[in-house]
Amino acid sequence: MNALDTNILARFLVRDDAEEAESVYRLFKAAESEKAVFFVSLPVLLELIWVLDSVYAIARNEILDALAELLLLPILVFEAQPAVRSFIADGRKNNLDLSDLLIGFAARSSGCEAVLTFDKKAAQSDLFTLLVNQ
Repeated sequence: MNALDTNILARFLVRDDAEEAESVYRLFKAAESEKAVFFVSLPVLLELIWVLDSVYAIARNEILDALAELLLLPILVFEAQPAVRSFIADGRKNNLDLSDLLIGFAARSSGCEAVLTFDKKAAQSDLFTLLVNQ
């Protein structure tokens, strides 16, 4: 199994470079016919969220929709897939930073009680605990 880098998923979703997007499409079609799969790591998802938001100015709900659609592709295997599903569902219910939510759900899926943070907005989620000066 090979892993995918952020730019592969970005080309697939945004199609801003026709030649590269076509290469990704062919790669995915070949994998589908060969019953092959690609691994998508949490750092790649985190970076993809940043790229879609910061570089392409894609709206939050569109980003969540795109990630949900990627989860449906049988050729993609996601690290901590249940955490990614929970992250997408929770991301639709609140306005916390998507990157923070993914970090929180990844930590929770690894057995952590919470993520310690100085970020007051993130600490509004039960995934985080605000660290106060001692």
